[in-house]
Amino acid sequence: MILDFESLSANRVYHTLTQTVVPRPVAWVLSKNKKGTLNLAPFSYFTAVSSDPALLMYAVGVKPCGEYKDSALNVEATEEVVIHIADSRLADEVTLSAATLPNDQSELDSLDLTLTDFSGSALPRVAQCKVAFACKLHKVVEMGELPMKLMFVQVTHAYIDDDIVEMDSKGRSKVDALALDPIARLGGGEYASLGDVFKITRPA
Repeated sequence: MILDFESLSANRVYHTLTQTVVPRPVAWVLSKNKKGTLNLAPFSYFTAVSSDPALLMYAVGVKPCGEYKDSALNVEATEEVVIHIADSRLADEVTLSAATLPNDQSELDSLDLTLTDFSGSALPRVAQCKVAFACKLHKVVEMGELPMKLMFVQVTHAYIDDDIVEMDSKGRSKVDALALDPIARLGGGEYASLGDVFKITRPA
């Protein structure tokens, strides 16, 4: 099968990409609007893009009404955001938080989650998540006819659960990927957790 992307609808392109570029990490993005309402939403167009500066990127589209989603508007307004790495136990909560709500309503009101203070962050973090990044807005790039906003955010602080950190043979800390158990996004309504983890030594 050969697909000519220039002849495909935006919907077909989306489904092709999301079913083939797999698995994708999920950014569970917590932000706050100027009135103080917290928003929590998942995004799987997400990745780390740089380590110096420490930048993450997540892509935000528009609501059915044509307005950008809160995870873009809020962060542009306050320049603060916390990105969580959710584990497979939280799959239902992650999915429920994808619901489209008015900007003055919070997904957290209907989710059984606990917020806790995040040292170094103006925002709290979700206590159930084993990894969280406190970030400042770095840059926004708007692109496409859909449209989309690429939100580049700079990590200022990271929370990592002590229970998923181990020391390697050289005395360096290493995050145990299986203990982190990050949820991964596939196509359609499908998710995945990590299966076998294997190691291959890279050439010098």
